[in-house]
Amino acid sequence: MQSEPVEQATPDEQLAAAHQALSQSLTDELLALVRAASPTFFEQLVVDLIIAMGYGGSRKEAGRATQQTNDDGIDGIIKEDKLGLDVIYLQAKRWTNTVHCPEIDKFIGALTRQRARKGVFITTSDFSSGAREAAMSLDIKVVLIDGLELARLMVENNLGCNVKQVYEVKHLDSDYFVED
Repeated sequence: MQSEPVEQATPDEQLAAAHQALSQSLTDELLALVRAASPTFFEQLVVDLIIAMGYGGSRKEAGRATQQTNDDGIDGIIKEDKLGLDVIYLQAKRWTNTVHCPEIDKFIGALTRQRARKGVFITTSDFSSGAREAAMSLDIKVVLIDGLELARLMVENNLGCNVKQVYEVKHLDSDYFVED
């Protein structure tokens, strides 16, 4: 009895699969390093990420991590644009446990005391469904970034990682060979 031939992946599919595997490995490694970092480093990393994503101007003028104690629930402040017309307040939790609704409520309270309209809550863990619902049910805009999204954003914005190799994949330009 002859078995069915196994369908082979194309070189493009193999390259895409290898790229996906390398990306997943890098995000896992980044997240492990971030979880092992100090709270102070993590708070600065969060500010650096938001700046790398294009908010504010240079690091010096665009944002800052707040003091470690008595920060009133705010771990960083970022100018939304280069002119500083609005600010975004940050909360950074380097946790392994899931973030639940009470932590979001505390952050919302801190935002309210600042008369803020926008906040970003970043954790190295995950958010419960109640926490996600709490963040969506307000006039204040609160964005939640979990650990996997944090690592993915770090890769996307080259924070904590560098480009190692670039491969150009070319294909045939059949229009070139059309004769009139």
